[in-house]
Order: sequence, then structure tokens, then C-alpha cells
Amino acid sequence: MKLFSLRIARALALALLFLLILGIGIWGTLAFAISGPANLLLRYSLSAFFALNCLISLIALTQARWRWRGLIVYSIVFALTLIWWASVKPSNDRNWQEGVAVPPWAKIDGDLVTVHNIRNIVYRSETDYTVAYYDRTFDLRKLEGVDVVTVHWMGPAIAHVFLSFAFAGDQHLAISIETRNQKGEGYSTLKGFFRQYELHYVVADERDVIRLRTNYRHNPPEDVYVYRARGVDGDGQRLFLEYIAQINSLKTTPEFYNSLTTNCTTNIWLNARVNPDNLPLSWKILASGYLAEYLYENDRLETKGMSFSELQKQAWINPRAHAVDKADNFSQLIRMPAISR
Repeated sequence: MKLFSLRIARALALALLFLLILGIGIWGTLAFAISGPANLLLRYSLSAFFALNCLISLIALTQARWRWRGLIVYSIVFALTLIWWASVKPSNDRNWQEGVAVPPWAKIDGDLVTVHNIRNIVYRSETDYTVAYYDRTFDLRKLEGVDVVTVHWMGPAIAHVFLSFAFAGDQHLAISIETRNQKGEGYSTLKGFFRQYELHYVVADERDVIRLRTNYRHNPPEDVYVYRARGVDGDGQRLFLEYIAQINSLKTTPEFYNSLTTNCTTNIWLNARVNPDNLPLSWKILASGYLAEYLYENDRLETKGMSFSELQKQAWINPRAHAVDKADNFSQLIRMPAISR
């Protein structure tokens, strides 16, 4: 019986080791293929070598005679790969796309926060636009609320989510956590796992980041929903200052975006941990399209007694954004009573 138990334990250990080597093999193969040297021949040669080393190690794992030799060689290759991976560093000095070329930053003076380089793009189409910026001082004492903006373009499970801070006098500052793309570079979720994009906080006028998505993106079209968050006194101010701290940090110390761990919604959750009543991590945060529903279920949205389905219909702003388009009071008008869908 004891011998049988030992065999079972050994088999399980080998199975777990097999899965670990396989998982690392897939990661390393993709890491070299996506983030390897600029020379394509060298990049794909390294990727193929890592994959081959993984395959040989898996075969050796099944042979008692070669098992430890295979593991030693595999460990050396993996260690060298980790050294290379650690050398892949983020940068603020690249050939950036116009819309993310100028980093925002802010200066805090007591309750006054002066935000520099607030983006205010004038769009003629999604790809034809003029980039402009302005500076504005916000009084933390006049922060009236925080809106959660969700953008859906491929079904209910996937959304881009960002926050908009509402100050007295119909002043709204939208902050969208995105990738900082270089010129000619598109977005790939797979590449987002492999240090291909720097993390960027787009600090913008709502006529920029919201109107782009409601009025100018058509392939595919995007549905935008604006929900007012509910929190205790001080939550909004603490969250705003945490955002400002991250924005100022990125200006001097760049970081990589990651499709899972540092994306638009996980970063919102990480920043919100500054508040003592922050919600626990949930799959509805990772499946970003369900974030608003998660907030509703935990009484973190202003609901006015409505079901989530009713609230979602009211939060849908596309018809209002189309109607008001370039109006100076765009932010106020898109928050008027909903147009029937």
C-alpha cells in the first residue's frame, strides 16, 4: 500500500512538472517570437530553440535515465531567458502616435490640482483629427461625483472602461487607462501579455474620449454607457489623487501595459484600493463588460430604484451624443434623460 502511494505521488509530481514545463515552454516561445530581437531571423530562431528545448525536456521527463539531465539543461535555458526578459524595459522615448505623444501631469497645491496637457482632439473622422491640449485647475472640494464609462463593441463580456470625474460648474475630466501605441502600431491582446505596449493614462475632455467612441468609430460601432458611482465621503477625492499620483509617476517612470494584470479595469481596481471600502477582485472585473453589473450588485452605482436592465438603458448615451455632437456643453447634454432605444 505504501509503495502504491509513493508511485501515485511520483506520478502526480511528474504530471505537474510536465504541465509546468509545457506552460513555461509556451510562454517562452511566444515571448521570443513577439518581444525578441529586432532581427527576425534571430528572433524566430530563439523562439524555435526554446520550443525545441521544451519538447526535448518533456521527452526526457518520461525517461528516468535522462530526466535530471533534461531538467538541468531546461533550467539553465529558462534562467537565461529570465535574464533576457528582465532586460526588456519600458520607455517614454519612442515614436508615439499623435494622440498619446504628450504625457499629462499635474501639480497639487492643497485642494487645488492643476492638470497639464488635457487632451482635446478635434475630430473630422476617426483617423483625421487635430490634436490640442489645455491646462485646468480643479478644486477637490468641488468634486461632485465619479462616473464609470463602459464602451462595448464586441458583445456583453468585453468592454473598455474608464472614469470621468465631475466637478462643480459642469467640469468633467475623463481619465482612460490605455496602451501608448507607436506610430503604425495597432493593438493586439496577445501582444499585450509580452511587454509590447507602455501603459498610458489618457487625460482628456469628454468631447474627445467619449465623442470619439459614440460619433466617429463605426467599424465596429461602439456603445457607450455612463453610470454615476456611489461611494462614501472622501472616496472620490482619494481616488482622484491616486490617479494623479499614477499619472505623475508614469511621466518619469514608464511601465508596461499587460492585457490581464494592468489593463483598463484591473488598474481602476488597483487605484480604488486607496479607499477602505474597495470591492474584492472578481471575474466580473477581469471580464470587463460585466464591471457595471458587478458595481450594481454591490450597491456602488446610483440606481434611482431601477433594475440593472433599466439603468443600463438610461446610461446608454449614443443617441444624445449624436444629437449634440460638438456642443460646448456636451457633458451636460449627454447626461440628460435617455432617448428610447
